[in-house]
Amino acid sequence: MSQIKNAQIRYRIIDRCLRNKYKPFPTKNELREACEEALYGSVDGENICDSTIEKDLFAMRMELDAPIKYSKRDRGYYYEDEDFSIDNIPLTVEDVQAIQFATKTLSQFRGVDLFNQFGNAIDKIVDRVKIATNPNTENSDAIIQFEKQSGATGNEHLSVLVEAIQDHAVVEFKYSSFVSGKSKLRTVLPLLLKEYRNRWYLISWDKIKERIVTYALERMDELVKLAIKGEPPHDFEPAHFFDHTIGITTREEAPEEVVFKADQVAAKYIASQPLHHTQETVKEGKKRTTFALHVIVTEELIRELLSYGGEVEVIAPEHLRETMIARIENTRNLYQPK
Repeated sequence: MSQIKNAQIRYRIIDRCLRNKYKPFPTKNELREACEEALYGSVDGENICDSTIEKDLFAMRMELDAPIKYSKRDRGYYYEDEDFSIDNIPLTVEDVQAIQFATKTLSQFRGVDLFNQFGNAIDKIVDRVKIATNPNTENSDAIIQFEKQSGATGNEHLSVLVEAIQDHAVVEFKYSSFVSGKSKLRTVLPLLLKEYRNRWYLISWDKIKERIVTYALERMDELVKLAIKGEPPHDFEPAHFFDHTIGITTREEAPEEVVFKADQVAAKYIASQPLHHTQETVKEGKKRTTFALHVIVTEELIRELLSYGGEVEVIAPEHLRETMIARIENTRNLYQPK
């Protein structure tokens, strides 16, 4: 890999570190280790030295106008403008040419079974490049806007976790709880990585708890792959682990027949974008359409159905219907005059 490409990759790694709200004010050494681990799989300093990171920080300030500052109090670097990211900087002609070449390569794999699940992502990349490089298209954002990620972090952990899964290696990391706000050390065996709504999650085996636990990558910190091997549960089948669930939550229980009715407008949306691969149209009426799903009832399913408000009515199972009624009643109470 050329030195220029290496530098560009390091800039983006440094950018992610500076925007990581769960580990603010990274030191020069921490930036060096993050770059070296991502590029070379080690942190011993043989491939990247501190002076390289100093030059990178200087180049990012000069060439990319990155508002990088050093905090004496916190002894680390940060962005003076919290909203800054080099991802928002327009691409150079060389960048666009490289992406055009990559998209042509990707488009060749659209029909390959192995890449079918990534078809939409490939199409999105190809479409975006076509629009951005069209000489007749000026200010494309005023004409077409793509869905943007909300700024979730955690993608920097993907390479380590993929390697750990392949090697059946145990990992250790600090995990921040939304409930307590505290960070605790976790030691688990990674089993599967899953993306849901632009966020990555780790499905892992916790030997102490003797159960499968899910962690959000964006709330991980100080991830380390240990020299300890682990054995996954004998009955764990990654290809079928989420067969009966919507979202990231799943439980060891049998799926149920979920039946609901939707009015004319909602029914068209639901029919065009099924909630689950088991979705079936049971009956089409003049005013409402009845749908059925064969799934495990999860929080994601409940929220998905609630998002349609009064346009959808759950018929079965009874416990789900009661949950929906309770949630709707709680919402109603929030809007009662005080």
